Amino acid sequence: MKILVAGAGPAGLYFSYLAKRRHPDWRIRVLEQNPTDATFGFGVVFSDKALEFLRADDPATYELITPQMESWTDLMVVHRGTPVVIDGIGFAAIGRLHLLRFLRQQAVSVGVAPEYERTVSSIEGYDLVVAADGANSAVRRGADFGTRITHCTNKFAWYGTRRRFETLTQTFVRNEHGSFNAHHYCHAPDMSTFVAECDAATWERAGFAGMGEGGTLAYLERVFADTLQGERLVSNKSIWRNFPNLRNERWSAGNLVLIGDALRTAHFSIGSGTRLAMEDAIALARALDGHPEVPDALQAYEAARRPIVEKLVAAADASGAWYDRFAEHMNLSPRDFAWSYIQRSGRIDPGRLAKISPRFSRT
Repeated sequence: MKILVAGAGPAGLYFSYLAKRRHPDWRIRVLEQNPTDATFGFGVVFSDKALEFLRADDPATYELITPQMESWTDLMVVHRGTPVVIDGIGFAAIGRLHLLRFLRQQAVSVGVAPEYERTVSSIEGYDLVVAADGANSAVRRGADFGTRITHCTNKFAWYGTRRRFETLTQTFVRNEHGSFNAHHYCHAPDMSTFVAECDAATWERAGFAGMGEGGTLAYLERVFADTLQGERLVSNKSIWRNFPNLRNERWSAGNLVLIGDALRTAHFSIGSGTRLAMEDAIALARALDGHPEVPDALQAYEAARRPIVEKLVAAADASGAWYDRFAEHMNLSPRDFAWSYIQRSGRIDPGRLAKISPRFSRT
């Protein structure tokens, strides 16, 4: 089989590795429009047991990546300067660039060498084309997938900081312009991710529309001065964005198939975007193993994966909607605010929370 993979992010790299490892005779070409090691953001976070889903099928990648991850078993919500610990909600994180290098290493180990600064000029002559080129996928535009995109109303900007945070923390603060939130967690021994967020009205009142990168960074350092404790924010293409909720009615068209963020996005607040991308890669590779004909394989991939994806996306949408309205909850007490936060996605009700977070539930 001759396969073209557009995009060398987690989805494209991991699919290429799995497919070539199982089928050394397949010819797989990976094209990435960006330079090597060019990446947006800092760390990526995985909910629950990190990359546990890899252990059975791919222990080599599991053992390569997991020792490099920062992990913790609780999370913290800070509101009105009061920290509330929610026990038993585990996460793990790794630098996005670090993860991409590991996945590229795995792909190269089986004979797939990604080509960087190369765009897809033609998809002719391939048995399968895998669009793994992100939410703004150029390859996806070449066919009708029934694509629709809506945006969350909140603004967010993705920074880093040298301050180490020992657990994933959500910090909510107010100033004269309105309400702000920061999602922050360590993804390396000496680096943390710091995602700043505010509602649209606050963004307007603060004057961010006319503020440059330096002014924005300085403003946010003042807003979160108590959280940063003297450390600076670090920018990496850290511009204000509205999170795009991308959906596709159809997952494939002819021999073209979507995976990762080219297929759908999941709000970053549930920590499942990268995991979803890698699980897409696993599901597509399995479908190709079980169905020699590409059309049958693509139907099997969607049939097996869509119910799982739709459940997670519904939770992500509910979580994103809560963040769009978080300013409305700022009048709650710190504990009541934490209750609202932890139930935002609809996946955790009081009964389940009592089992997984007994200390928080009892207080």
